[in-house]
Amino acid sequence: MKLSRYRTTGFDRGRSAVVEGLWLCVHAVAFARVNPINASRVAALRLFGARIGSGVVIKPGVRVKFPWRLTIGDHSWIGESVWIDNLAPVTIGSDSCVSQGTYLCTGTHDWSRETFDLATHPISIGEQVWIAARATVGPGVCVGDGAVVTLGTVVTRSVPPAHICSGALGEQHLQPK
Repeated sequence: MKLSRYRTTGFDRGRSAVVEGLWLCVHAVAFARVNPINASRVAALRLFGARIGSGVVIKPGVRVKFPWRLTIGDHSWIGESVWIDNLAPVTIGSDSCVSQGTYLCTGTHDWSRETFDLATHPISIGEQVWIAARATVGPGVCVGDGAVVTLGTVVTRSVPPAHICSGALGEQHLQPK
């Protein structure tokens, strides 16, 4: 890699630098750990283009890179300290729980290229899914309806519906529920 040759040309942030700056300011207040008001977080996300269903609970300390690339279905929960690093779209279905400390990562780099090119891929989390605490979901992953991702699992490939995904030390195990 030659990081001095890295460029973000071709990557569209989706909004102007002014809108992104405003989002960072609003985010700092609405998502502060001392702010107990869920409605302020939901309203802030909607104001900046997120599609948020009814009855959604978003805990303090959540980080969202680009709200205009976020969709959350009805009655879903997003736990404290979740980081939605959505350079590409992230969709979370209805009645799903993304537990505290989870990292949803839509971007990676092509380490085989000298220019370390950015590559982004959407994440889709189905309905009635539970992503347990401290899990990591990687670029391009789809987690099927009714699936469970266990505590601390790193998910690097899609999880079929109604399966349990668990893993440690770089291995990912799938089994029917």
